[in-house]
Amino acid sequence: MNTLRNKVQLIGNLGNDPEIINLESGKTLAKFAIATNESYKNAKGEKITDTQWHNVVAWGKTAEIIEKYVTKGKEVAIEGKLTSRSYETKEGEKRYITEVVCNELLMLGK
Repeated sequence: MNTLRNKVQLIGNLGNDPEIINLESGKTLAKFAIATNESYKNAKGEKITDTQWHNVVAWGKTAEIIEKYVTKGKEVAIEGKLTSRSYETKEGEKRYITEVVCNELLMLGK
């Protein structure tokens, strides 16, 4: 059960082309956001679609595959873990962000 402690699986579409960063250490980083949609009917019987955006980062070989094959609008299935971190803006404001660190990616659709 230890492998289930921090595990995320999402299927969604990329909102933009991935941002690819090649670090001096030789590692590759891919950053992108995917949208997941959930539909339901409200009390009036109207179909409502709720869209949630998820920030995703991928490293190494996974990032290289994303760089070559994944573009805006593509549907992907990802698996990874949730991480939270903080950073400071140029203005000195502290910001917090939660991301999915992707360790597996499956390209869906055509």
